[in-house]
Amino acid sequence: MASRMIRLLSVVYGKLRRTLFSTQAGSVLFKLMHPRKERFTCPICSYHGPFCDDAPLTGRTYNTHCPKCGSNVRMRLQWLAIESLRKRFDFSKLTVHHFSPEKAMSRRFRSIFGKYFSAGLSLAPVDCPADLTDLPFANESCDFIFASHVLEHIKDDAKAISEIARVLKPGGIAVLPVPIGQERTVEYAEANPKENGHVRAPGVDYFDRYRKAFARVEVVASKDFPAEYQLWDYDDRTRFPTQDCPLKHPMAGDRHPDYVPICFR
Repeated sequence: MASRMIRLLSVVYGKLRRTLFSTQAGSVLFKLMHPRKERFTCPICSYHGPFCDDAPLTGRTYNTHCPKCGSNVRMRLQWLAIESLRKRFDFSKLTVHHFSPEKAMSRRFRSIFGKYFSAGLSLAPVDCPADLTDLPFANESCDFIFASHVLEHIKDDAKAISEIARVLKPGGIAVLPVPIGQERTVEYAEANPKENGHVRAPGVDYFDRYRKAFARVEVVASKDFPAEYQLWDYDDRTRFPTQDCPLKHPMAGDRHPDYVPICFR
């Protein structure tokens, strides 16, 4: 009970801290408060300085959040993957449907795509209320779909993946990252409220499900970009399984890569 309370207080403190330091003046203050922390660059907002630590299920992680825009490891890697795609495709002519939109990514997407629509089943207002397992879009009608850390919440993910492939135009792109925290994917009998309602713990093998539905899948990883962007998860996954996550498998090491699968119709 005490450890759970400590973690809860740490999470609340982390959110308050990121709110406090999200302005230009706040990020300068954060630098002054942490003169000895290693410096990194955020590719989303161009902030340069120390990053915030965090306290997820695996204990404290290091250099996770940008104090200015709030981006975390996965968002920074996803943004760099998107930037690499911009070198190959003219985004100004494309329409993007952004499912369960994160603020840091949403602001940037609005500036680079020809048309931007937020989408999904959300308590917050979205432009296109939509269930990924039953999309209200015509066949071959979408240019680009971005859904980060969504499919691990959907039991019938095969239907969702099929729907995404259905509505994409020939040559369309879907970027569909999920949290990779296992060697191999573990399916749950029911959603785990201690993991924000996840119905599975995806492994790298999860991307094979995309390969069944799309013509080509490219996987971008943390190692593909410079270390200055801090694209690695520093957490202790040897603690699993735990009372809160009884089906998760342990992983060796305290430095783990993240991945961004890019699916082409």
